[in-house]
Amino acid sequence: MHFNKSLISLLLPGIILISCNPNKLPEEESMDKTVVEGLYYADGLPIRLTIQEGVIREVERVVAAEGDFNYYLGPGLIDHQINGYLSHSFVGEDLDSEKFRVVMEGLWEKGITTILPTLTSQTNEVLLKSFENLDRILEDEQLAQSVPGFHLEGPYISAEPGYRGVHNPEWIRNPDWGEFLGWYQASGSRIMEVTLAPELEGAMEFIRNCHKLDIIVGLGHTAAGSTDLNMAVEAGASVSTHLGNGCANSIHRHHNPLWAQLANDGLFASIIVDGFHLTKEEVRTFYKAKGQDYVVLVSDLTRLAGMPPGDYEDFGQKLVMTEEGAIMLPAENVLAGASFLITRGIENIIEFTGCSLADAIDLATKNPARMLRLEDRGKLEVGKRADMILFQFNQGKLEVLKTYVGGELVFEKL
Repeated sequence: MHFNKSLISLLLPGIILISCNPNKLPEEESMDKTVVEGLYYADGLPIRLTIQEGVIREVERVVAAEGDFNYYLGPGLIDHQINGYLSHSFVGEDLDSEKFRVVMEGLWEKGITTILPTLTSQTNEVLLKSFENLDRILEDEQLAQSVPGFHLEGPYISAEPGYRGVHNPEWIRNPDWGEFLGWYQASGSRIMEVTLAPELEGAMEFIRNCHKLDIIVGLGHTAAGSTDLNMAVEAGASVSTHLGNGCANSIHRHHNPLWAQLANDGLFASIIVDGFHLTKEEVRTFYKAKGQDYVVLVSDLTRLAGMPPGDYEDFGQKLVMTEEGAIMLPAENVLAGASFLITRGIENIIEFTGCSLADAIDLATKNPARMLRLEDRGKLEVGKRADMILFQFNQGKLEVLKTYVGGELVFEKL
């Protein structure tokens, strides 16, 4: 089968149409340029990208026979909430560049090209040292390309059981701008997102201060009512952090933190679609309520992700990794982060909602880039950073074949 040139030109005005050379490899390098071809994830038609100095310089359509390509080309995946991976946590002084690289290479292998390393509730001293350590690690320019900033989840969250999740209540407290500025300075001004509970004393002023520094404010681990939640959005909050989680097991059917967040059009909804954190019905409802453009997939990975089932200790508490992959805090019957990457979320949200592959990929690329105001990534367009993946999607499973970060091939499936 050959593609109709006239039809392609009508559907994609302004994009150059060229013929595919069946004798040319889908990737070739010449004169400091890299050419990558594949089926454009958004419509399944062949596309060619020319990359130079880490940036997409040309986007062209190619005319190819059916079967020339058996893989898709899409933007690199973005996850703004990762606490650790492959036994390594982002908290603590023992994390070094070598361990961070193990984490990042493991994520590149799964097509994740941008992350916000996430630190959760801790003492002032531990957070200071952890942010200093992360800032120092990002002196490695290759690693820094995948890390535009950090996410601080807590310690300014609800201390109520259920709402606090696995966060240790000893470390939870009211917002303190002076304390936060110490962490911000230690991070090299890299704290990019903060998750807090808006009902806490001083929260509104804290949100306004973050907004002035262009820090994204997420609402999470909160027992707030609609008044506080809506006031927080007016003050500058813009995302619901893992909506439906960090929530008590029993809530009032009318007055609870969920409805106000779902109803407020000023909030993106980040959701964990690993099959444990939310039911299929919750995912369908959240997706319908927020719409395609305001849902963001997130993993909430912890250092236990990639580890075998068994008993562990983390957050100063005893945890269990089940055979199915759920990480539990048995003492309070709550989840303690996740073990599956956002690739699982892409697979599941297609199954749960019936959305297209293209729409699911956008929930992990275009939408988080817009939410995080990362204008240089999230799309395959001229002028964007060449963060991209070559992947197959068969029988509901996504398999990454190649990953590029800033035009550099950082993973290739052998």
